[in-house]
Formats: sequence, structure tokens, C-alpha cells
Amino acid sequence: MSKQLKYDLAYLEMAQRWGKLSHCNRRQVGALIVKDRMIISDGYNGTPTGFENPCEDEEGYTKWYVLHAEANAILKVAGSTQSCKGATLYITLSPCKECSKLIHQSGIKRLVYAKKYKDVSGLEFLERAGVELIQIELAD
Repeated sequence: MSKQLKYDLAYLEMAQRWGKLSHCNRRQVGALIVKDRMIISDGYNGTPTGFENPCEDEEGYTKWYVLHAEANAILKVAGSTQSCKGATLYITLSPCKECSKLIHQSGIKRLVYAKKYKDVSGLEFLERAGVELIQIELAD
């Protein structure tokens, strides 16, 4: 196993652990943004700050205003002195098409993910944008 693969696996496992903090019942997703071997941000899917924690309504549907893990991580960086330019995003589920636009615009150059989301248009967009995509399956 290469040194880079060891780091990729370790960060992805950390993102998986971080996702367990999510209050979403349907799916818990975690994300880390790493730049120069330093974690500059983290995120998990959930409601915006100041809102109730449950992500699903009484019928079990995800509330429209739930933020995805990668969006939360990117927004944290935007509110700091850091930059995502040239960073790697580690995420437990590949991004949707909306989040893939945020990933590209933020300057992230590598995406390491564990599971593929049912709609792969986000991955197709990122590939077209020149983002390096790596899938590493993790044990649940």
C-alpha cells in the first residue's frame, strides 16, 4: 500500500466517524477537507445552525433545508482564513450535482469518497472539471 493510499484511507475513515455525529436518520455523511496534510475543515449532513436537529419531517422525508456534509465543510472554510484551493475532500458518499458545483468553485482538486450516490452526475461534472476522483470502499 502506497503512503498516499494510507493517508487517503485514514482521512476517509475519520470522515466516516465524523458522519456519525449527524442527526439524520436516513443517511449519515461525513466530510473532511485536507490541505498540505492538515485538516482545514470538517462537516456532516444536518440542519443549519440554530435549527432543530432532526433532519427528517414527521413522514420521514428529509427537510429541504438540510445541508450536505461537503457543503458544511466548504462553508466553514469560507468563514475562516483558510482556502480550499488545491485541497482534497474526503467524503463518505459521492456528491450530488449541486454540491459538485461548490466543490469545483472552491478550488478542491481531489475527491476521495467511499460510496457512490445513486445519481452520478455530480461525479461526471467533477471529472469534466478536472477534479481527481478516487473511490475507496470502507467497511461499515
